[in-house]
Amino acid sequence: MAQNKQALKRRIRSVKATKKITSAMEMIATSKLAKQKTQMETNRLYANTLFHTFHRVLGKANVQDVPYLKVRPGKILTVVFLSDMGLCGAYNANLLASLKSKVSTEGLIWVIGDKEHHWFDRQGYHVLHQRSSDNLSYGHITKIVQTIMDLYLRQEIGSVQVLYTRFINSLTFEPSLLHLLPISDETHPDTSESSEEAMLQDIIFEPDPITLIDQLVPMLMNSLLFSVGLESKTSEQAARRMAMDNATDNAEELIDELILRFNQSRQAAITQEITEIVAGAEAL
Repeated sequence: MAQNKQALKRRIRSVKATKKITSAMEMIATSKLAKQKTQMETNRLYANTLFHTFHRVLGKANVQDVPYLKVRPGKILTVVFLSDMGLCGAYNANLLASLKSKVSTEGLIWVIGDKEHHWFDRQGYHVLHQRSSDNLSYGHITKIVQTIMDLYLRQEIGSVQVLYTRFINSLTFEPSLLHLLPISDETHPDTSESSEEAMLQDIIFEPDPITLIDQLVPMLMNSLLFSVGLESKTSEQAARRMAMDNATDNAEELIDELILRFNQSRQAAITQEITEIVAGAEAL
């Protein structure tokens, strides 16, 4: 009985230590979530304005002269945003399940995120490139987009899409597939009424729409990929905060259960001692 109580004490101390860790990680994830959310919302105005500017220019151009609008045969390149670390609940699992159901193994994969890198080999996907998603700057996105655009213009790939986790709110985020190239009605960021109203004014484009489109398409691709990267990171921190919050709650419940079992064990030991004393006294 004494050994059982000692084991319960050790386990209670262990769970309390784990609770401190999960509580600290929850606080860190909450802080990072607020920072990522602010950065995401700040970038959204630029992304929306660029998107509407591009479509205003596109409306003035002859679409037959724009190579980025032409549907062509070839492999599909899918850019996938994963996390670099775990402890974020089902964030990566939901994304990979969506990838498996929506993306064929015959296409190419460009992975941004170090987690689950062995999964692609097991499932038979051809990973063209993989890099970390931590500290992913706009400059890194520009280099990635430049490589992808070169592959597209050389007709080594037929289309480009991106699979990421769309941030809805701090409790809701879901895998989403966004089509990038060739540009279509599905190629757009989250729009807002204010940005649309700002673009209703008459604009003169110089030197000519085709030249502007050649300059704007890489900017648009950079903006879209950077925007979904920010949404993915925001969703990751939100998922990690929820996971650590649930882990902390589970630790509290386990501590209460262990304390109850410890008290029951101690009470049983006391009752047994009293019974032995009474039995000894009656024997005398």
